[in-house]
Amino acid sequence: MDEALAKKLRVLADAAKYDASCASSGAPKRKAGKDGLGSTTGAGICHAYTPDGRCVSLLKILLTNYCLFDCVYCVNRRSSNVQRARFSVDEVVTLTIEFYKRNYIEGLFLSSGIIRSPDYTMEQMTLVAKKLRREHGFRGYIHLKSIPEASPWLIEEAGLYADRLSINIELPTDESLNQLAPEKSGATIQHAMGQIGERIVEAKAEKRRFSPAGQSTQVIVGADATDDSAMIAKSSFLYSTFGLKRVYYSAFSPIPDASSALPPQAPPLKREHRLYQADWMIRYYKFSAQEVADATDGGMLALDVDPKLAWALKNRHLFPVDVNRADREMLLRVPGLGTRAVDTILKARRHTSLRLDDVARLTSGLKRARAFLIAEDFKPSAGSQRLDLRAQLAEPAQQLSLF
Repeated sequence: MDEALAKKLRVLADAAKYDASCASSGAPKRKAGKDGLGSTTGAGICHAYTPDGRCVSLLKILLTNYCLFDCVYCVNRRSSNVQRARFSVDEVVTLTIEFYKRNYIEGLFLSSGIIRSPDYTMEQMTLVAKKLRREHGFRGYIHLKSIPEASPWLIEEAGLYADRLSINIELPTDESLNQLAPEKSGATIQHAMGQIGERIVEAKAEKRRFSPAGQSTQVIVGADATDDSAMIAKSSFLYSTFGLKRVYYSAFSPIPDASSALPPQAPPLKREHRLYQADWMIRYYKFSAQEVADATDGGMLALDVDPKLAWALKNRHLFPVDVNRADREMLLRVPGLGTRAVDTILKARRHTSLRLDDVARLTSGLKRARAFLIAEDFKPSAGSQRLDLRAQLAEPAQQLSLF
């Protein structure tokens, strides 16, 4: 690789690190075959680590970090004093092919600042995917970040070649967007999301290809005053209205020469983590957004306990539940029990009565679960319902745990 291209790669890979919505979950399983290059199956993927610690197996870059927009929270905004660079379409295609051949990546995540116009930018990104598919037979994963202000037919064309499309809502409220990114419109963003959602549904019904891995979005956490309950309510609305695969939460990172409208420091990273856990509760544990909000303290998710435990602590009258008799919905609400553990419990109890040791073999979260469940040989003591139960189960300050 020549030094000029390597320099562009350093600048534009670093500029893309703030976008978290690059997971490839939901992509169709395709084999390369004789005439194709790349596959979403098999092993041998060499993962790359972004400067902020995320592990990715995609070439994650911007087409350019030049931008016509001047969003206050964005390091690549028009008025930002950062080093600029721009790839040509052919340079992105070449990098993707060469990186894949060297087994560095399994696909491409491509976003961009807005250059010339939204239509021109969207056209250039789509051309990258089109060339990879048509001229090089590339069958790896492609995720394109759509430009909501672009013409609908350009976004539709992008969906023919991309595995996933995504449009960032950026901020959770129209008020915040008007204040920090006045050149963007929440209505325009949601209209574009709706258009993509409709095309995905139509393509599935007609058994044709259009963004087969669905669409996702990203919201910045901590750049405005929106609390966690409002953030979760917005995510729930997006899931139910547009059929999104994922909402990604990205903690605000302070940027050079920042506006006074922005907070002086980043929010705790654990806040981002708690939002992902709350999001998981809605998507997989059948909680409503209102139930998650009811478990918050003044609208904010607790940092010392995960949100499912916080909900259980505020609803102790519903516990303990009997692992040998409770239905699936209620078992899913027991702190420390995940979906796999619950499904295994439901199968196992058809043949035997489960003891506490049996539950312990199914979950690593028994410490949290035992105060909320009954087993054949176990019933929590009155002491486990004491007021200091939260203190007993709270996480150490440095620990990040999952359900």
